[in-house]
Amino acid sequence: MKQDSTRNTSYTVDCEDYVHVVKFNPFDSGDSCSLIAYGGNNYVVVGTCRFQEEDAEVEGMQYKTLRTFHHGIRVDAIAWSPETRLDAIPPQIRFCTAASDRKLRLFTSDLQDKNEFKTFDGHSDYINDLVFAPNEGQEIASVSDDHTCRVWDLEGNEKAHFVLRSSGMSVCWHPEEAFKLMVAEKNGTIRFYDLITQQAILSLECEQTPLMSADWCLKNTFKIGAVAGSDWLIWDITRSSYPQDKRPVHIDRARLFRWSRVNENLFATTGYPGKTTTQLLVHHLGHPQPILTGTAAVGSGLTWHRTLPLCAVGGDHKIFFWVTEM
Repeated sequence: MKQDSTRNTSYTVDCEDYVHVVKFNPFDSGDSCSLIAYGGNNYVVVGTCRFQEEDAEVEGMQYKTLRTFHHGIRVDAIAWSPETRLDAIPPQIRFCTAASDRKLRLFTSDLQDKNEFKTFDGHSDYINDLVFAPNEGQEIASVSDDHTCRVWDLEGNEKAHFVLRSSGMSVCWHPEEAFKLMVAEKNGTIRFYDLITQQAILSLECEQTPLMSADWCLKNTFKIGAVAGSDWLIWDITRSSYPQDKRPVHIDRARLFRWSRVNENLFATTGYPGKTTTQLLVHHLGHPQPILTGTAAVGSGLTWHRTLPLCAVGGDHKIFFWVTEM
């Protein structure tokens, strides 16, 4: 766990395999450490992190693997359940994955003898994103290249089914808007669905394609961000269905957009994995230029810490962490 100056990362963790996706637990698990999960070619590793930015007794960063879950196929996306608790007796770890075989897998473990998983079938093409209902964790929403968004219960039964006009790239569920689902499509449209009436209630337009990733700001429910083409775009949904702010950031194409969980003006974007490196940019809406630029060898995935201005990207046998200013 060393400070790594050559690639200007704050910290790195060595992994046994290529890391396709990495995800901090966005929910409070009742423990002072942060849970993190990362997926490789056929497994998911769940571990804990503690950083000197939150604990003066830690030198740099402490990382510990809690459990490795055999997955048997490449992991494409991971979502944490709010039911995950490290302070329960026994502890409960629950997360869901999307894989390259178009199936969802729900894992539940007590980190001892109980390790269960269920497979959800239904999507007919690649699954791009998934999310748990943020308050109770009793449902999972997923979006796919099959032009659908589906909502499942924890037994794998389909509870809702929304037909999209293009590939679903991102799906977000906000804890303050538990009956709404945000779905971003590759054709540049972002729609909000009312889960009670199962109707679309609002749509936003990028006016450019391909939209690759979108996120709903935790700290301000009116703020939506996305990347489309080589630009990032920001909406205030109380003002207009068109972006209030946009900027070209990645030379080739932008790949991922994630809001910080601690500041409504802070967000990160990544470029497409290039031949050598992927660029990570951290932006602040009060600054004309990115406030942090990082590079990772063929990076993938992007995730923010729950309580720190710190983000992580996966890569070749490594996870890279960057600490930024607020």
